[in-house]
Amino acid sequence: MMELNNILAYLQKIFSFNEAQPLLFTQFYFWAFFAIVFAGFSLLYNKRLLRSAFLFFVSLFFYFKTSGLFVLMLIFAVIFNFFLGKYIFKANTKAKKKMGVAISVILNLGVMCYFKYAYFFTDVYNNLFHTENIVINYLAQWSNNMASTHFTVDVILLPVGISFFTFQIISYILDVYRKRVQPVTNIMDFGFYVTFFPQLVAGPIVRANEFVPQIYQKFYLSKKQFGIALFWILNGMIKKMVLSDYLAVNFIDRVFTNPMMYTGFENLMALFGYSLQVYADFSGYTDIAIGVALLMGFTLPQNFNSPYKATNPGNFWKRWHISLSTWLKDYLYIPLGGNRKGTFASYFVILLILMIIVFLANTLWVTISVIVLISILVVVFIFSSSARRGIVTNINLMNTMLLGGLWHGASWNFMIWGGLNGIGILSFKFWRNRSVYQQTVITLALFVLLYALDYFFPQPIYTIGWIWSGILFFGTFINMLYRLFFKNRPLKYVNRAWGIFLTFVFITFTRLFFRSGSNLNPAEANEAAWNTAKNMVNQIGSKWDFSLIPSILYEYSNIFILFAIGMIIHWLPERWKRWYRINFAMMPQVVQLMAVVVSVFFIYQFITADLQAFIYFQF
Repeated sequence: MMELNNILAYLQKIFSFNEAQPLLFTQFYFWAFFAIVFAGFSLLYNKRLLRSAFLFFVSLFFYFKTSGLFVLMLIFAVIFNFFLGKYIFKANTKAKKKMGVAISVILNLGVMCYFKYAYFFTDVYNNLFHTENIVINYLAQWSNNMASTHFTVDVILLPVGISFFTFQIISYILDVYRKRVQPVTNIMDFGFYVTFFPQLVAGPIVRANEFVPQIYQKFYLSKKQFGIALFWILNGMIKKMVLSDYLAVNFIDRVFTNPMMYTGFENLMALFGYSLQVYADFSGYTDIAIGVALLMGFTLPQNFNSPYKATNPGNFWKRWHISLSTWLKDYLYIPLGGNRKGTFASYFVILLILMIIVFLANTLWVTISVIVLISILVVVFIFSSSARRGIVTNINLMNTMLLGGLWHGASWNFMIWGGLNGIGILSFKFWRNRSVYQQTVITLALFVLLYALDYFFPQPIYTIGWIWSGILFFGTFINMLYRLFFKNRPLKYVNRAWGIFLTFVFITFTRLFFRSGSNLNPAEANEAAWNTAKNMVNQIGSKWDFSLIPSILYEYSNIFILFAIGMIIHWLPERWKRWYRINFAMMPQVVQLMAVVVSVFFIYQFITADLQAFIYFQF
């Protein structure tokens, strides 16, 4: 009887949701779960419909273990959008098709906005109209009234991965509307497409026209594919647990929690460390997801392409979170008009954002700056037909980057981060069209201006600014001298390295705003995140004691060595990475097994005391 009770208690634990123990790739529990799933899959892989049904229900269980009863919302989304997709495909008029698309977009985005942006929009409304409205979880309230549950009504919990499966559903609906893909034949196939567990909670975002055809293909897994899948899994585990978690727990999180306790050098190193951490974390998840999916015969899209090899901000966003950046391009930037035209939505969104900024800032210089900016754009737009297209393109690009920032989180810090990246892309577009002599003059003028501002009105942000512009001036000046004396000798590799350095530093500093708001409750994110960012800027711009740097390097030697190793591996030539990936895949399976054992032992040495969830779970 005792043994039966123990068994029942264990089964209850397995089939219940524990918020403190979500199902993560980094847990032994997940790999036990996957072993059972793979065993079941091996019996059904040749029976297509049963395979889809099996993986659909397995994925729902995975989501339940990750996000609890929010699985019911996911099931509703699957059922509703499956039938809506069939309706759009069969509709005999364009108006009916558009109505179906509008219903899907409004409902899916509405649900996502309810969970993700309720605090943000309420905060904006309260600041604009000086009200004191509070956020109420009406869904929990309705559940308590209807089913006598006891959910908390004053807190809205964010379902894990809601942004990813929402965007995936919308891409399916729009692709059906645009006739890029035919609707799936049954709900099991559609449910499998939406919920496939390796990429369900943190991407990559899978397009219907890329994934749906794979559902109808026969299972095939060669020895080479098995080896590559195993490589991606091990690679992702090392990225996540050795690089990301160890750096975060032992250094980065400590500095970001209380930046005022650390020197400017430590704050700067934590900021650069975070660039490696967020890459290792998210690309690590993607690598594992790609490997797990490949073991079952499904190919997920590439989501990262050595982003820190980017030579400019625009190139960076072609390499980072590729599935999201291409989604935003195809389903937001181009519908807004892209580089062709402006739409009512283009101007409305940018004007709305600028007006909100004016009201929330409530300072004269911000108001004057916005009015001057709008006036210049209007004058140029009216009187210069040659510049009109460029203005429209830049407005659409800024809208996309600002809304892309907001997608990452309900905080002004994320919008600032998105806006800074947009400014970086636009600045580079302007920069690359200038001669080296013009670039030298511009950087010198910027350096003099920021140095003068820091001299007469001392501020850490000005200090950081003139140091940065001084580095830019030095680089452009050297390049100008080289062009004068050695016109026929290209500086291909030097210019590439210089571009990589500048882009990496720029992207890293924009991450100051990304990291400051990424781990906070939406209700408190705005103010707390802004204070963290401001404090780190103050420390980096003023609190330096160069005599302490050697002791800091010694104290955190493991951290800096690990950081250096991570970046060196990242910057290795792509052909080298391809070579050792393919060679690993072609090794005898005994050798691969030994590699797994060694890797697991290595990872175990870096395991942190507390479970570290993937950063992108929140999105």
